[in-house]
Amino acid sequence: MNNSIDLHSQYKRIFDITLQLGTTYDHVSLLRKIVFAAKELINTEVASILLLDEASGKLTFASSTNIKPHEMEEITVPLEGSIAGWIFTHGEPRVIEDSNEVPIFRGVDQKIAFHTRNLLGVPMRAHKDVIGVVQAVNKVSGERFTDDDITMLKILASQAAMAIENARLFQQSDFIAEMVHELRTPLASLKASTALLQRPELPNEKKSNIIEIMKDETERLISLTNDFLDVARLESGRITLDAAPFEMRALLEECANMVAAQADGKAVTILVAEEQYQAVGDRGKLKQVVLNLLTNAIKYNRPSGTIHLKLEPQYDGEEPMLEVEVRDTGYGISREHQKNMFQKFYRVPTLENVARGTGLGLAICKNMVEAHGGRIWLESEVDVGSSFFFTVPLLD
Repeated sequence: MNNSIDLHSQYKRIFDITLQLGTTYDHVSLLRKIVFAAKELINTEVASILLLDEASGKLTFASSTNIKPHEMEEITVPLEGSIAGWIFTHGEPRVIEDSNEVPIFRGVDQKIAFHTRNLLGVPMRAHKDVIGVVQAVNKVSGERFTDDDITMLKILASQAAMAIENARLFQQSDFIAEMVHELRTPLASLKASTALLQRPELPNEKKSNIIEIMKDETERLISLTNDFLDVARLESGRITLDAAPFEMRALLEECANMVAAQADGKAVTILVAEEQYQAVGDRGKLKQVVLNLLTNAIKYNRPSGTIHLKLEPQYDGEEPMLEVEVRDTGYGISREHQKNMFQKFYRVPTLENVARGTGLGLAICKNMVEAHGGRIWLESEVDVGSSFFFTVPLLD
């Protein structure tokens, strides 16, 4: 009787999880929900998702309850000679009750300092195609995997695969519609400018002004397309991180020097933290995050304003993190607009006349920070200024 009650509660739980997955369109959040649901339902120590990287033809860890994002980027699993590869290519579940009999595990375990005792893996099938593998590892209390475990994980994997495909389609259609809308304005401006330049009676001074407008709109198009490509890579999960330790203060100094001319144009002073901390991540991509936040802090600052770049270690979570703050003395953002700041194409209506942007910068920052296992947020007060924060792994 107890087993039937437990099974009933599991089916109810998987129904609730399916509803959550069906309304989640953010790639990173969706994958995290799936792995934690697998860990909970199968009662294991950890769970993970591996997806096929079409470029390399190997499986890569897309999400895991125990592997840090920057570590996942360093681990690839071949389709041949691996358990996950066998599950993927055969499209069938597989149970390994004793990993000591399967030396394949040792390579991955050594990289992440983990010991796999046993494992249940099932394919993630969307329509007729297998897109990945869900693994539940190390049954709690030394239990064995049951037929019910296999059934539950197969149901979850099936629902998860559909949710992933739906999220990809939703993001693509939504993104393409927004992209076309954003491209129409500069393209219309270029078309009108071209028509004006063809008028023989147009004065040379007016022609020069139109050429400057065309130059600005062309640069805007280049910026838009670059941002579109970044967002597409990030949201599809195809981003790769070249993670390594680096000194964060040196990065902040480097970014401050790069925008010095822009800051001088508004007489804005940039103050960089004195403390030095070693972060772990993709320095190039985190540099893009800092530059984006720093550029915004200049654009939306007041003349003769100040920008503070601060660093603060955080030790209250599962792993030490480094908090980076970019604080300005600008116009500030009202509470009603703050919740939308990291959405694609969102611009604060009251600040549209202050500066013009693509509306994608903060969305790119959010995805890049979350790819590192960190988070990003803001605090702001109108007429006082704004502080943007993000965290990255700290080398302790």
